[in-house]
Amino acid sequence: MAKQAKKNPERTFKYEKVLLTELKHGREGKHHDLMDGIFDELETLEPGSALKIPLSSVTGVTLANLRSAVHRKATSVKFEVETVADRDNFYVWKRNGSKGEHRN
Repeated sequence: MAKQAKKNPERTFKYEKVLLTELKHGREGKHHDLMDGIFDELETLEPGSALKIPLSSVTGVTLANLRSAVHRKATSVKFEVETVADRDNFYVWKRNGSKGEHRN
């Protein structure tokens, strides 16, 4: 006995299909603009200097999140930085030997 082929009714899909070439592959998180500004200025920073970022100027961003975002961005653009903070300010500078080749 031959098995009867099941009829394959046309299937309806719940989700839309898109080409991978149409997708944006980078992530622009909520700190993206802030990080671009900081790293643009870091590129021009003279050796032996640090950027002083008043914590009051980054409203809505905790010190821990700011430090994390800076280090995450530095890693992604292969830019070596160091940071320190006091009660009112966050400081960031290029680590000795960092080439400082930042690209968006």
